[in-house]
Parts: sequence; structure tokens; C-alpha cells
Amino acid sequence: MRRRTLGATALAATTTALVSPAVPAAAHRPGDGTGNPPAGVPTARGPRQSPPAPQIGRLDVVHRFTGPIPAGVTVSARGRVFVTFPRWADPVDATLVELVDGREVPFPTAAVNRPDTANAAQHFISIQSAVVDPVDRLWALDTGRLNFGPLIPGGPKLVGIDLRTNRVIRTIRFPADVVLPTTYLNDVRFDLRRGRAGLAFITDSGDEGPNGIIVVDLASGRSWRKLTGHPSVRAEPGFTAVIEGEPIAGFRTGSDGIAIDARGERLFYSPIASRTLNSVALDALADPGADDDTVVRTVRNHGLKGQSDGLESDDRGRVYGGDTERNAIVRRRTDGRYETVVQSPALLWPDTLSISRDRHLYVIANQLHRQPQYQGGTDEREKPYALLRTPIDAGPVRLR
Repeated sequence: MRRRTLGATALAATTTALVSPAVPAAAHRPGDGTGNPPAGVPTARGPRQSPPAPQIGRLDVVHRFTGPIPAGVTVSARGRVFVTFPRWADPVDATLVELVDGREVPFPTAAVNRPDTANAAQHFISIQSAVVDPVDRLWALDTGRLNFGPLIPGGPKLVGIDLRTNRVIRTIRFPADVVLPTTYLNDVRFDLRRGRAGLAFITDSGDEGPNGIIVVDLASGRSWRKLTGHPSVRAEPGFTAVIEGEPIAGFRTGSDGIAIDARGERLFYSPIASRTLNSVALDALADPGADDDTVVRTVRNHGLKGQSDGLESDDRGRVYGGDTERNAIVRRRTDGRYETVVQSPALLWPDTLSISRDRHLYVIANQLHRQPQYQGGTDEREKPYALLRTPIDAGPVRLR
């Protein structure tokens, strides 16, 4: 990894100020022990990590990826595992796959996965997130962009797939006042108790802002924006992360990770260019007529959790987030304190998180910070990327 020009004294000060207060030291869960990182996947080492991150908790390899960079993961009620490959700089054959006997199988079909820009409404352009909802339907969130380029007409959409038949059952597109020219559709969560068929909540993480939360009525297909341009959804100005012992600037991504608490009362979210966890009342988001002041009054700051990409929540009321700077996953307890769930040199940029019904937390480790745009133009990634999982004492949130 190329060294930045930040001097040693400044680096030490930055590391202390930015990393140490984010998450207090926490003991591993009883019975997990400490040991070696999982075999056969890259780890932080040498000048990248000093001292090396310890191994706290159990971490198992589910799948190794030797092709394009993966981003999203979701697990169905029957244990089917789906992974997304957004069409960024790497060549991508299928942007949504199911892992079947160690193979990456295009889902639902290879034909749907072809990026037909002339017929974008019927094809996947670039799936960023795929999430199985509380009644075991898979929803694929299409950014409608190729390698962060301009929006392709008909491209941005939310696509529902029946996992009993593996067929597309619903495609919801967005009006121009909801998906803006700067919008990047990032992640999605569901509360099926609201409205006739439930609501979906989506983060707009676009690097150019203004960011925000998009709400979708699954019955009518109507959608609306909330918190557009609010400081809590925007990248923090001048944000610098310290990952593998190196300061990395250039993160401009706004509201990215998203999770709903077990009671369905609060929506948690966080920009990548931030260490702060925020939440907003679901009631305020769900009301299309609520004005900005009404929604903003329900925003809460839950303190520093570390720099995260994906978020997740469990049925015991806790919220999880990656901690890229500590090669860890942390958890906010119901008393507001944070604890380390697992830490490992193998957690090189913990991206999307997903909790399965058999009580495992899945995570994609995709080395996003080693891409050329964060490394002075040099690609520092080392394959394979990894899908990992760790056992936890809770199941997924199912609001239905």
C-alpha cells in the first residue's frame, strides 16, 4: 500500500483521535476464544497493519471469490445465499448470483443479468444490494449506473423475486424527483406491517450528495424522499479513515448502511465518510406528508461506532456495523454501549452484513479501500475476496 504524505507524528495522533474513542475495548463472547484468522483468505499484514489486528471470536469462510469485487449478501429463510457484484470497474458477467455447491450461479437467470441498456427496465444494470424480506421474497436494488456513470433510463429500480418460483413478481421504478441525477441507490430494509403491502426504506449514498432516505410503498409503487441534504446523511467534510495503519482520504459517500430496530420504531443509518450512528423515527419516514422539520426532530445521534459500510440489526434489539479501521464488527447494545462481536485480520473492509435464521452473521470482506481510487491509482487488492460468517445469539428482524 502506498504511504500517504502524513508524517509519523501526525499519523499517530490521527490514529489515537479517530480510532481509539470509537469503540471501547470489549471482551469476546464466552466460549469463542481467540486464535488464528480463517485460512485461504487475504489478511492485513506487514506495513499495512501495525500492530496486526488480533483474532477475537470465531470466523468461518463460506465462499472465496476470485472474480470481480462482491458487495452485497443476503440469506433466505431456507438458507439460500445470494451475493451481488455491482458493475463498477471490474468486468462483471452476473450482477446477482446464488451460491450453489460452491458455484456462483446467475440469479434469477443469466438473461436478466445482461446489462441491456436499451431495455434497462427488464434487465439488471448493476445490483448493489439484495435483501430477503420477512416473507422470504428477494428484492434486488438496481442502481441503474455502470461504473458510477450517468443514470440509465429505466435502470434504477427495486425488483421483487419469488423464491418459491425464482421468478420476478414486481418491478418498481422511481420518478425523477425521488431518484435524482446524483442518487446512488445503496441498501434497503423492509417493514411489511405498514400500509397494505409494506414499505421499503432505501439509502441514497451518492458521492455528490445531497443523499437521504427513500421510502417505497410496495402496494402502489409510490415513493418519496426524506432527510434530503440533512447533515446526518451527508459525508463529513474532510473525513479521513485510518485503515491497515494508513490514513485514507477521499471518502465522500453519504448515507450507506441501514437497519431497522426489532420493534420497527427506528431506522438506523450511517454515511461511509463518518463514524457516527444515527437514527430517525420510522413513523416520520412513513408519512409522505410529514414536512422536513417534523422528520428532523426525530433524528437521534447514537455516538461513535467506527467507520462502517453495511449495518444490520437482530431480533434482540441490537444494531451491528463493520469497523473498517479495526478489522472488526461491532454491536450497539440496547443500553447504548458498543461491543466487539468479532475482530480478525481477514476482515478487510467488512461490507454488507446479513443475519440468518440459524443465528449467524454473514459479512462480505471485499478490500474496497484497496481499490485504485483510494491508493493513488494503484490496485492493491489481493484475491480472493471472502464471504465470512460468525455465530451470534440472535436471529434477523422480521417485521410482518
